[in-house]
Amino acid sequence: MSDRFDAFVIFAEMRTGSNYLEATLNDLPDIDCKGELYNPTFMGHHTTFEMHGIDMDRRERAPLDLLDAVIRKAGDALPGFRFFHDHDPRVLDRVLPDPRIAKVILTRNPLDSYVSRRIASETGQWRLTDMKHQKSAKIEFRLWEFETMLADLQGFQMTLQRGLQTTGQTAFFIRYEDINDAEVVSGLARFLGSSHTLDSTNAKLKKQNPSDLAEKVENYDHMVRSLARLDRFDLSKTPNFEPARHAAVPSFVALPETGLMFMPIRGAAVEPVKDWMAGLEGIGRDDLLTGLKQKDIRQWMRKHPGFRSFTVLRHPLERAYHVFNTCILPADRPAFSNTRRVLKNRYNLPIPKEGPIKGYYADQHREAFIAFLRFLKGNLSGQTSLKVDSIWASQTAILQGMAAFALPDRIFREEELIDGLPALADALGCGAAPFDMALPDEPFALSQINDSEVEQLIYDAYRKDFVNFGFAPWEG
Repeated sequence: MSDRFDAFVIFAEMRTGSNYLEATLNDLPDIDCKGELYNPTFMGHHTTFEMHGIDMDRRERAPLDLLDAVIRKAGDALPGFRFFHDHDPRVLDRVLPDPRIAKVILTRNPLDSYVSRRIASETGQWRLTDMKHQKSAKIEFRLWEFETMLADLQGFQMTLQRGLQTTGQTAFFIRYEDINDAEVVSGLARFLGSSHTLDSTNAKLKKQNPSDLAEKVENYDHMVRSLARLDRFDLSKTPNFEPARHAAVPSFVALPETGLMFMPIRGAAVEPVKDWMAGLEGIGRDDLLTGLKQKDIRQWMRKHPGFRSFTVLRHPLERAYHVFNTCILPADRPAFSNTRRVLKNRYNLPIPKEGPIKGYYADQHREAFIAFLRFLKGNLSGQTSLKVDSIWASQTAILQGMAAFALPDRIFREEELIDGLPALADALGCGAAPFDMALPDEPFALSQINDSEVEQLIYDAYRKDFVNFGFAPWEG
């Protein structure tokens, strides 16, 4: 057995040549690949349902028992197995971080894999050892089916890549086209610690469908047109350099007696919602439950079965303008004094030293707000020295952070609150308690300074929120 590894795993997918690679590796006396140990319907190979005294039921209850037994009883050969994206995820959690288990990543052109899989499904022939037994068929290309397969494949590959990166490991990458190259497979054997080399690859298995795609796909022209519409280079993906956020559980607000919890997004409606919640039980805002730890929130949840939780989204332009007017423009906000100073000195934010003063006009305010929006675009893209404060972080990132603990079961838009919150209270037996959304206190109305330049800057800064939540341009 290898001194470097206790076992190895071949990460592959159906119709990538993993059977052929396994057969070739097993021609080496000190390598023993056991097949798909964690295939949901069999153990190792199609007719095997028990190994080392472990049957399918025990594998389901304790999947790692099988891996331990395979390693323990391997003898002088390095044991291995093949693992696909739909195999037991509990095994992946054990195997991927372990540097004592070698990783081999086998890939193939996804379209070739898709067509080969469809043909095998049509003919029932998954392995070929003699051409006289070959079965052939033409398949119909289905775009939705191919896109689903591609998404599963890409997601699995990203999981493997991140797992290797975060644990400082490397894998042996091999393509479908390489598995018939004895020198490449001999290199893989050396990577695994084998003391043997190959003169040739396994001759038993044969390529099943060697013809061109045009001969294997009935609607070939349709397939070509469909694939041309695929975003192969992910051009529509929104770049994301914004740091991940934590759940901010201490900011959650719950009622002592009623099963209602508010999960606020800073910069959106917060204080008016707290006042409304306090009114539901006739208590002061200071009597609301907040500043709690996760353990406390869990206890509150258990105490209030059927509880409801909610959050509130604000249009990105209104939110950024609110933050600018309440946190950046005033000179008497200690929590933002350093940010304000950096924005003035380093990012040339043209705001009065002492905040809004006599003679400060709308055109000056617009100029300052535009400078702030340019800063936000760079800040959210990781291009500034200042941290991304939660009060102007994207609402997408904040909700993703919440998801690490719990997601709200209702997400209101701010304009829905007047009707939505009374309906929510009524559903909880509190009556349709009215909600009043106070008008913001702003030096100038947003409509006075909004124009196409402002709209473009806010979209550039908060593109994720516009895309994910379907926000339209602000109409006042």
